[in-house]
Amino acid sequence: MKLAIMQPYFMPYIGYFQLINAVDKFIFYDDVTFIKQGWINRNQILINNQAKMFSIPLSNASSHVLIKDVLISESAYQKWKKSFLNSIFFSYKKAKNYSKINNLIEKILEKKPEKISELAIKSVIEVAQYLNLKTEFEICSDVYSNTYLSGQNRVLDICRSEKATTYINPFGGMELYSQSIFYEKNIELFFIKANKSIYPQFSEEFVPFLSIIDVLMFNDIHDIHEQLDNFTLL
Repeated sequence: MKLAIMQPYFMPYIGYFQLINAVDKFIFYDDVTFIKQGWINRNQILINNQAKMFSIPLSNASSHVLIKDVLISESAYQKWKKSFLNSIFFSYKKAKNYSKINNLIEKILEKKPEKISELAIKSVIEVAQYLNLKTEFEICSDVYSNTYLSGQNRVLDICRSEKATTYINPFGGMELYSQSIFYEKNIELFFIKANKSIYPQFSEEFVPFLSIIDVLMFNDIHDIHEQLDNFTLL
């Protein structure tokens, strides 16, 4: 069984979905500390042919708080939602898939959850369902009682619980995990690195690795599946 574990991100870039599609089970790592200025509550979309950041407002974001306990700002959410949907409209209204992808985004944002982890997880699962991905999802805090462990030891414990034979991690974590130690536990360890997939945007100068929103707006499901396979496994 192939397994991946990753913090929940809101509408992440295609590399996140490549990881999901490469495994049998994907675990949302929601009971680790929140990373400020990370990608949990923010990403980039295309505005005037340039990458522009959006950020969901939070009320208690801190590196001392677990992701699952970080709250969405009650007072700022509705204003942010209106502004974000306006940005989507003005940025992508001429994209070929605007109507159905805008409906998908509105469905994700329809009811404000209390916590950013809930909204991020919902966004990933809704997109995965739209793309007909078959991967099974679990939420770490719902299943695994091993927060007394950390780092590589905790990942190995989850792999053991799931009887995983392969663990795949994003390329950025190469320094965190040892292939030899995983091998000692009879687990293959691989690192996935997204390759740049170029597709038509509004201008000839392509802007890569934006939120999955951009990919969805310009590409049909068949084309996205080809992009999901465009990675290097190390």
